[in-house]
Amino acid sequence: MAGVGKILKKCLGEMSFNTGGGNINWFPGHMAAATRAINSRLKLADLVIEVRDSRIPLSSANQDLQPRLSSKRRVIALNKKDLANPNIMHKWVDYFDSCNQDCLPINAHSRSSVQKLLELVELKLKEKIAKEPTLLVMVVGVPNVGKSALINCIHQIASMRFPVQEKKKRAKVGPLPGVTQDIAGFKIAQRPSIYVLDTPGVLVPTISDIETGLKLALAGSVKDSVVGEERIAQYLLAVLNTRQTPLHWRNVHSDSLKELQNETDKKHDYNIKNLLPNRRALPVASNVNYVEGVAKAVQSALYSTLSEFRGDLEDENELEILIEKQFEALQKALKISNKANEARMMVSKKFLTLFRAGKLGPFILDDVPVVTSKL
Repeated sequence: MAGVGKILKKCLGEMSFNTGGGNINWFPGHMAAATRAINSRLKLADLVIEVRDSRIPLSSANQDLQPRLSSKRRVIALNKKDLANPNIMHKWVDYFDSCNQDCLPINAHSRSSVQKLLELVELKLKEKIAKEPTLLVMVVGVPNVGKSALINCIHQIASMRFPVQEKKKRAKVGPLPGVTQDIAGFKIAQRPSIYVLDTPGVLVPTISDIETGLKLALAGSVKDSVVGEERIAQYLLAVLNTRQTPLHWRNVHSDSLKELQNETDKKHDYNIKNLLPNRRALPVASNVNYVEGVAKAVQSALYSTLSEFRGDLEDENELEILIEKQFEALQKALKISNKANEARMMVSKKFLTLFRAGKLGPFILDDVPVVTSKL
């Protein structure tokens, strides 16, 4: 993926992820305060659940916390497993296993998935449970990896296990990073008393590797407005092209051509009534079909442009030309008017939304490290 590294420097311009501001100042004040609070409480935790994004198992780790976390009982919960490529996910589990690190892919919105996580946590705490009357489990992670969704699911399970418990406050869940900005404790068990601390998502003040920063932005851990939707979309296109992912969408492209031909063959009865808005809301199924149709149009456009490309994907200049053509193709696929103001921004936003929702397929952006066997 050498072409990606080169195009990052050429197309995306000079960027830096640091607290000093520069071109990108993304480390808000509440993160600095939260980082200090988390560090002070980590020493009290009996176990840490470190939530990471399954699509970026390494890039979504807070490197500043790793020295402290590695000395604690820890379970790495790879959340959003439904958005990650299952054919590669098991390799990541094997990797963490080779590092003697407990790891479990989860879906924080699935009760059965979170139940398995709690069973692993209780197994890890088995010795402490027999000795200590009160235990503390801390949930940490970078922004928007699903910590609050996980906490809420744990609440639901705990309320079924321990109905005597007083009603617990639910954690706020949102699609944007930075929803949780303070540390809150929740009791999830009575005997022994086990408390879970939900912490704000915090990133490191400086990310030395620009690609790691862009992966975090693509996954939603850094606000789009900080990096720029167009930059993030360019990066995503560079990744897809160098991996030749769109070539796997050949069948989607063929189906789209057939549907287009069928539409052309039909006789249309044009009527002014067809232009009137439908006052009734579309059924959920219709909305789903619409989104799937948009996703297929995008996949077809990217397949067409890449399959027709005769240049060298490792050449940053030629890759840049391809990406420019793909922006034009995406604008047509997404039916965004050429006269629309900020059309490129609209293309980027819709393209990123489809990717983040998993409508373009499951992905894992990080490469599995090669583990050298010790002789």
